Amino acid sequence: MTEVPMDPVYGMMAEFDNPTDLLVATQRAYSAGYRKMDAYSPYPIEELADALGFHKTRVPLIVLVGAILGGMSGYLLQYWISAISYPINVGGRPFNSWPAFIIVTFEMTILFGGISAVVGMLALNGLPMPYHPVFNNPRFIGASRDKFFLCIEAADPKFDRVSTGSFLMGQKPVDVTEVTH
Repeated sequence: MTEVPMDPVYGMMAEFDNPTDLLVATQRAYSAGYRKMDAYSPYPIEELADALGFHKTRVPLIVLVGAILGGMSGYLLQYWISAISYPINVGGRPFNSWPAFIIVTFEMTILFGGISAVVGMLALNGLPMPYHPVFNNPRFIGASRDKFFLCIEAADPKFDRVSTGSFLMGQKPVDVTEVTH
């Protein structure tokens, strides 16, 4: 079996001096049909998520499932202890005294919901990620200072080195570079 060599190009990256130019270029790229792209900025830009096409996330569903599992595990643990493994008749109460189980059930719901929120967010963001191909661009260090970048990935179905490069040059950036793996 022969392996196909991986293309060393990760994408094309355009550098901008201000957030307005980045936002306009991102909106134009999305309108042109590019979907696999990402923008980098030294601070959050509120409209940028909409311009990139990030609309929905699965984190709330993950939190809901985690919270339900936590509540059920808290209740079932108490039921198993009180009614099955160590049944003790205290004052004629039933072994399954659910009002006494509510506090632990609630706390386990909150605990599992919080843990699943953190784990789900990290997993969906692909973190931890100590290395990313955009770090190969020497000018990218400006993304943590005062520069703004738009990277269109080579995995995008519409990506073509020449046409994507000319499209990004038409957005009047400071610089357009090819990002390699």
